[in-house]
Amino acid sequence: MEDSLLQCGNAADYIRRKTGGAEFSVGIILGSGLGDLAEIISDKTVIPYSDIPGFSQCSADGHKGRLITGRLGGKMVCAMQGRFHCYEGYEMGQVTLPVRVMRLLGVQCLFVSNASGGINSAFKVGDIMVITDHINLLPNPLVGPNADSFGPRFPDMLNAYDPELIEKAFKVAAENGIALRKGVYLATSGPSYETQAEYDWFKRMGADAVGMSTVPEVIVARHAGIRVFGVSVVSSAPHDTAADYFIDGEEVIKAAAEAAGKLTVLFTKLIESL
Repeated sequence: MEDSLLQCGNAADYIRRKTGGAEFSVGIILGSGLGDLAEIISDKTVIPYSDIPGFSQCSADGHKGRLITGRLGGKMVCAMQGRFHCYEGYEMGQVTLPVRVMRLLGVQCLFVSNASGGINSAFKVGDIMVITDHINLLPNPLVGPNADSFGPRFPDMLNAYDPELIEKAFKVAAENGIALRKGVYLATSGPSYETQAEYDWFKRMGADAVGMSTVPEVIVARHAGIRVFGVSVVSSAPHDTAADYFIDGEEVIKAAAEAAGKLTVLFTKLIESL
């Protein structure tokens, strides 16, 4: 634990030096195909993950592997163009280290996004689902000695996704002609997509979308007292009965990218409201 906390401190110190000691109120983690949102950040500083002490490297398609800091929606933000996944071989401490670094940089609100598979039969490819809750089938990132300097041993996960921000999101969407869904996100380890039996089980569990990320970051954020707003872009359709259904990873990224413009408006307007 001491080594991990030292890594967090070293990474935060490095980012402060690169950004002239800037403090950030908002963190953003952009998933597969969604990294272009970071390009509209003004007064930006771009830092490759390879330069930041303790940061891992992205190997997943659609993840650029850069931290972009600057101003968005009138706030100072630090945005991750790509995240780290358990399926890449990283331990949970590596996957979630950036969230704790953000907390050391002053972040009080975290916006997370991902590309997901639709489970709810009412969903279609391209839909944006506001995450209202999650089901975690990944290892819990808080297992092990507690990081007391960040949060309590047993953090509450009720309302992990901030109800006030969810309410604001639907208001912003209505004002800007953006259709939103809402639902429960289920996280698996990947990298294989779900079998039909698993898919059916997830649906019975109450999941509306499934993916391979996000939940570990949310747990660590809530442990540290950071408010969270999350969205999933539905990038593959529900496949209730189609025996010949095939999920193409490139199509997943393409579908997410096509929704990025709407997501940019939603995130920017929400950040303005903080």
